[in-house]
Amino acid sequence: MYLRAPVRAAACAAVLVALVACSNQSAGGGGADAVVDGGTFTMALPTDPGNLDPQSSAASALFTVTQLAYDPLLSVDPANGDIRSGLATKWAVNGRTVTLTLADGIKCSDGTALTASNVVANLKYVGDPKNKSPFLGTFLPAGATGTADDATRTVTITLATPAPFVLNGLASLPIVCPSGLTDRKSLAKKTSGTGPYVLTEAAPGDHYTYQRRDGYTWGPNGATTKTQGMPKTVVMKVIQNETTAANLLLSGSLNAAAIIGPDAQRLEKAGLFAARTTALIGEQWYNHAKGRATSDAAVRMALTQALDLPELRKVLTSGKGTPPTTLATIEPVACTGDAISPSLPARDVEAAKTAVQKAKLPPLTFLYDNSRGSGVAAAAELAVQQWQAVGVKVTAKGMNGTAMNETLFSSGDWDIAWVPLNVNSPDQVVPFLSGPAAPNGTNFAAIQNKDYEAKVKKAASMSGKASCPTWLQAESAVVAAADLVPFANSAVQTFGAKARFATPGQLVPTSIRMLAN
Repeated sequence: MYLRAPVRAAACAAVLVALVACSNQSAGGGGADAVVDGGTFTMALPTDPGNLDPQSSAASALFTVTQLAYDPLLSVDPANGDIRSGLATKWAVNGRTVTLTLADGIKCSDGTALTASNVVANLKYVGDPKNKSPFLGTFLPAGATGTADDATRTVTITLATPAPFVLNGLASLPIVCPSGLTDRKSLAKKTSGTGPYVLTEAAPGDHYTYQRRDGYTWGPNGATTKTQGMPKTVVMKVIQNETTAANLLLSGSLNAAAIIGPDAQRLEKAGLFAARTTALIGEQWYNHAKGRATSDAAVRMALTQALDLPELRKVLTSGKGTPPTTLATIEPVACTGDAISPSLPARDVEAAKTAVQKAKLPPLTFLYDNSRGSGVAAAAELAVQQWQAVGVKVTAKGMNGTAMNETLFSSGDWDIAWVPLNVNSPDQVVPFLSGPAAPNGTNFAAIQNKDYEAKVKKAASMSGKASCPTWLQAESAVVAAADLVPFANSAVQTFGAKARFATPGQLVPTSIRMLAN
């Protein structure tokens, strides 16, 4: 499972990078890349998204389908990280006041108009801790309040504290339409948004079908559904096995699938198109909750020192991975630098053995997502062997993303977990590394690192890029303490057959172009 916080962007409606140049979009033509208007685009989902409420979960599968039916307030330029339009065409930040003016004529999928008051209702819902949205503190700063002027289509957000990257967060916050706000439970199985597609069929565990909307003109940087080559129908098909997905791509039964395991090599050799984005795919978390063996800092350090992280990275990524440098890796990254390499505890098997013997550890439970390819399973097996070598009995449990989410955020019955969290600005990871523990908050690992929290508080009081050195110091604090172990970045590839698209973080619906061949 990936926990994703993707940033929607501009240019061909790309989220982060215009990975496809929308080539040969003219009508007709018989070239290999001639676009075909309409048609059906079918993409593999490695796990079922579960509850379709777009503000209910940070799981990757939900993010993927959310992009089809819902829009954010802003977008981000893929080339330089500048803020661009979304539902809002004008925006300004003045101290702790954010002002946004909505585009004229925005319509929900049921035909009702989206108003500034509707947007404020979204902010109120996400901002209420009782609703337990993972976007509170991630995309919407805690304590933020909103007011609306429907006559001028203006939304004014007042921040409780400074937020250096508040616009980046708003560029990832999906906005729900009035019918969904009124009947929140209905969002579990149907959509109520302003996005370019609307859900027409939901078959949980199998597929989700979406139909293109006519008259959509307010996409990121003015993207519309009139662009030739956009599919009329999008089918998100649940396929948990990467090899199966790869075979279906090669046979033409699928148009897109993200493949991170060894099957990617044969798809590359077959000459398939691939949209690529760098992501953090190897990240180890410990359960700090009271009563768990891993609540002991010395135990967390020993478990980290026992591992050969470069070897794990090699196995996980089929030799194509790189060491992470920051916790925010999705481009354009708000803060660049290296907070991780100098802080990551070095391997020390003897020290690990000594600490393990002293701790007298019980058997530990280790979770990983078994839908992410054979490389993940092989790396997990290697990690178990290395822990056993220092005297720790660890049971690895592979599970799909839905089950992983339930375990992390509800049952809490785990000790170690590989859960890649992908964001583009350092403030977006704060609710996962501090604050209320699950199930009362997003901090599923129950991390309490006072050094991190102090540096976050200092960084949040600063403006923009000037805050980056302090944000990186905060990230270094959790890594040095072995509270969190990031160990592998890699280029995630989403392969395409008879289609081109952009997928930096998630599929960008308005970037899809169906091709003749």
